Amino acid sequence: MQLTRFTDLGLRAMMLLSAGEFADKRVTTGRIAASAGASENHIAKAVSRLVELGLVEARRGRIGGLSLTEAGRTASVGWLVRELEGDREVVNCQGETACPLIAGCRLRHALARAKEAFYAELDNYTVSDLARSPTLSLIQLAPPTSAR
Repeated sequence: MQLTRFTDLGLRAMMLLSAGEFADKRVTTGRIAASAGASENHIAKAVSRLVELGLVEARRGRIGGLSLTEAGRTASVGWLVRELEGDREVVNCQGETACPLIAGCRLRHALARAKEAFYAELDNYTVSDLARSPTLSLIQLAPPTSAR
């Protein structure tokens, strides 16, 4: 299963925020964007959704930044991916041209079960579990370099 870029950025943002807590660093959308190789606009959209879900707190101003809420520290990765991905099917059998095999096909059912197994495995982890690597904070939270 391939995750959307939106979900990928949301997961990266959560991991970087978690790593920032371990390293006691202030994390901003600009820092996440630089670390993830994404535009600040795309990160802002993902962070906005994470705020809606109650996983991230955003503070404005000179001492502002992003931080995880208690829910953000304890939410399972499986739950988070479900929320960011939505309830999409792995394959779209009824797209532009409906599949002629749909009436007797077992593939959709097998893929739906595989998707749930994928999520169930991710339910075993929290974002904090994934961000506990001692090198993550050193690599990912280094100050962005300025272009010259």
